[in-house]
Amino acid sequence: MPDSTAQRAPQAGRDLPVAITVGLGLLAVVVASLFILKEVFAVLAVVVVGAAMWELAQAFAKRSIHVPLVPALVGLVGILVSAYTAGPEALFVAFLLTVGGTVVWRVLDGSGEPALRDATASVFAIAYLPFLAGFAMLMLAAPDGPQRVMLFILLVVASDTGGYTVGSLLGWHPMAPKVSPKKSWEGVAGSLVLACVVGVVGSQALLSTDPVVGVVLGVAVVTTATLGDLAESMLKRDLGLKDMGRLVPGHGGVLDRLDSLLLSAPAVYLVLAALVPVP
Repeated sequence: MPDSTAQRAPQAGRDLPVAITVGLGLLAVVVASLFILKEVFAVLAVVVVGAAMWELAQAFAKRSIHVPLVPALVGLVGILVSAYTAGPEALFVAFLLTVGGTVVWRVLDGSGEPALRDATASVFAIAYLPFLAGFAMLMLAAPDGPQRVMLFILLVVASDTGGYTVGSLLGWHPMAPKVSPKKSWEGVAGSLVLACVVGVVGSQALLSTDPVVGVVLGVAVVTTATLGDLAESMLKRDLGLKDMGRLVPGHGGVLDRLDSLLLSAPAVYLVLAALVPVP
């Protein structure tokens, strides 16, 4: 029995049938794009991350913070394409060029709003969205890229699903009540169990590697996905928003679905690079 003094974490208020249907549909599109022609997934990634950038810019604008979308979106395409076609060095160079170009654009814009604040927000948006997403493009570029990206996505889905299911049923101890009241320690345990199971099975089925790699990936993804979810919750709280947008029925905005994926992409890329060398 749970401690009677503990306050149960509130259950999420999603429209479950819609959320499940949309989630399965999106997963089917991702799988098809990966294994039919992986370049299609790269194009899909550009569109999705671009939509998230637009959402973030709109959210900032509610607080009179203006992100120059033209250079940010152009740079976003450059960052993701460079990562896919030319590797880690190109990812970093494209990121720096995008940051520099966006800051200069904002300074020369001549708007009456504080340029330093807008430039800082722009750097954050570029680092948070296309730069982190670029690590998924690095995985995709490998000869077994579709398998690596598929494992990465399945791990994040498992972490979110395990956390939501166990947290809804048994979530009595909020993890960070002031930031995300719905996230509980019991939910994190559920995330850990399901992500490790999916990691073990998925790493063997997709990459034919040692089960220990799957456990390491599971732990890494639960850590980064949880931090990503909390970070976005804190950002939304600071901006006074419930969701970043309404582009994804049953899920909120595009960024609400990407928060766990973004911080997990570098972690999965680095673990796989160290433990499962590219063939």
